[in-house]
Amino acid sequence: MTQHRKGDAELRINGETMTLRLTLGALAALEETLGGGDFTALQKKLEAPRVSDLLLILQALIQGGGRLVSIDALKASDIDLGEAARAIAEAFRALATEKGA
Repeated sequence: MTQHRKGDAELRINGETMTLRLTLGALAALEETLGGGDFTALQKKLEAPRVSDLLLILQALIQGGGRLVSIDALKASDIDLGEAARAIAEAFRALATEKGA
């Protein structure tokens, strides 16, 4: 189990709570898989992701949180789409800087 950090989000998948964490490794994996190695392309892709993109994002963030899960396992999982979107947004807030900091 990982230690909770700022930007961590939790999501229940198949009744189990998983930590989503945006790490440099997760960001690099997303840059490669969704952005074709281009961070600007990744940013554009994240503005309007497809469902398959959401699965890749979840996979990277779950791995950042310390768990390995395959895309096939995620496809077969019971995941609330609204909760997944909330958790992904919460994890990405780690990129935002605090005002006044």
